[in-house]
Formats: sequence, structure tokens, C-alpha cells
Amino acid sequence: MTDPVIVGVDGSASSLDAVDVAAREARLRGAPLRVVHAFGHPSAHLPSGAPPWNPAGHSLEPMVEGALARAEQRAHAVAPGIEVTRSVVAGEALAVLEIESRTAALAVVGSRGLSSFTGLLLGSTAVHLAAHGHCPLMVVRGRPDPAGPVLLAVDGSKAGEEAVGFAFAEAALREAPLAALHVWNTWSERAYEGPGDPLTAVVADAERLREAEQHLLDDAVARWLEVYPQVAVERRLVRSRARPALIDASHDAQLVVTGARGRGGFTGLLLGSVSQALLHHAHCPVTVVRSAE
Repeated sequence: MTDPVIVGVDGSASSLDAVDVAAREARLRGAPLRVVHAFGHPSAHLPSGAPPWNPAGHSLEPMVEGALARAEQRAHAVAPGIEVTRSVVAGEALAVLEIESRTAALAVVGSRGLSSFTGLLLGSTAVHLAAHGHCPLMVVRGRPDPAGPVLLAVDGSKAGEEAVGFAFAEAALREAPLAALHVWNTWSERAYEGPGDPLTAVVADAERLREAEQHLLDDAVARWLEVYPQVAVERRLVRSRARPALIDASHDAQLVVTGARGRGGFTGLLLGSVSQALLHHAHCPVTVVRSAE
């Protein structure tokens, strides 16, 4: 049986937008869609002036079922014919969706939820799942360009190999081109082979470094070019800083794909700074792919 695409729903406009995207992703994969609502602190979901929650009387059941019914209706409207199931699970959204992700092909969430504070750019559920989930996580944000490429953030790390494969597969599913973007600069950690502080080191031969980074980009995509010969690939080597360069490139993309950690990540850090920056500031949906290691 094909693993489902799961989508977290809390009744917010952001989560309903995520349902639309998740339904399309399920249709592309020929997979069922599982709509999940986590029931942690019921009082947090009550509108102002509502009566207290009564566990015995299930006073919130109509509200929850109504939100799930709206989500299911939207899914069928966007992707007619897909199989949709609903699931209401007792527990905090973070824990529930992490568990659900263990048997999913893809998890989809909105960038904001009902519990988001004013000014908070990204909900805690999205950040937690990006760092701890067991399947790729797609965070729905921005305004994607439907004619744009799938944008892949290439860092050359072993942990990022699964993100490369996912990006090629996603481009093939969407029949879209793939833009493989690798950002380099003279502060690249690969440039330092001798003793001393790499933060204060100076790279004298920038051209040699550029050539090395070009080889890194070429090597990262070489294997997948054979697996997905139908995908048109544009390799972009940009001398800049990774976060602003990738955020800027996301303007014209329909999806950004990144690994959870880059080659410069600190030991024990589950979500790298580039991934976090994209989740907060990209101009289109972002998928974070964690390594199985």
C-alpha cells in the first residue's frame, strides 16, 4: 500500500491552504491523503465566549468534525478522486504529527496555526517537524510560481544527498525543470585545510575555490541525471551568502527543497540555519528532507 500524504489541520486559514497543496501532492503520487487534527489543549481551540469543553458530552465534536469536513471538501475539490481519510488524535500537535510522519510519504503543514503569536513568522509545529519528523516536511508559504522550477539547495554534504533525490523526483512528478543552486564564498569551510581559525582565514586563490565548488555541484547532481533523464536541470553556481541567495531565488520557484542540515552544521544541531531561514522567509513552499542517518 502506498504511504499516505498527511496534512495537519487546526481550522486556520493557513492549514486549509496546506490541505490544497497536500491534496495535489497526494494526486501526483497516487497516494491517499490523511487529514490529521491533534487534540491537545481543547480550551485553546475554543472561540471567545464558547462554553467550557465537556469531555463526557463531547461539546467540541461538531466544531472538530466541521473543520475536518471542510478540509475534506477542499481536498476533493482540488484533487477529485483521491482517497481522503480523517483522523482526530488526542495529544499535542508536535507529538501527534511526529508519530504520524513515521508512516507517511510526505507531511504538509501551514506556516502559521491558530496558536501563533502576532509577529511570529513560523509556527512551532513546522520547526519541530522539520527537525524531528520521519518523512520530508513541506511547509506551505508564499506565492509559488506554477511555471517556475523546483529549486534545490545544494550543499554537497552527505546528509543532503536525500534532498537531491527528492528534488529530482518532485520535478519529475510536476513535469517541471530543476534549478540546482549552490552558493559559495571565500569563507567556505572546504577552503581551510591548515591550522588556525577558519573564520579569520583568507583564501588567496578564489578561482581555484570556485572550480572546486563547481565540481561539488556537478557531482551532487550527476547520479540523479541518470535516474531522471526527463528532468531538465539548470546548475547555478552563485558567489554570495547562502541564506539571502536562496531566499531571493525562491521568488521565481514553485518549490524549494533543502536538507535539514548543511555541511557546516554543528554537531547535535538538527536543523541548519539555511533551512530555518528558508522556512521563515522563502517566497514559495519549502520542503525539508532529513537524512535517514
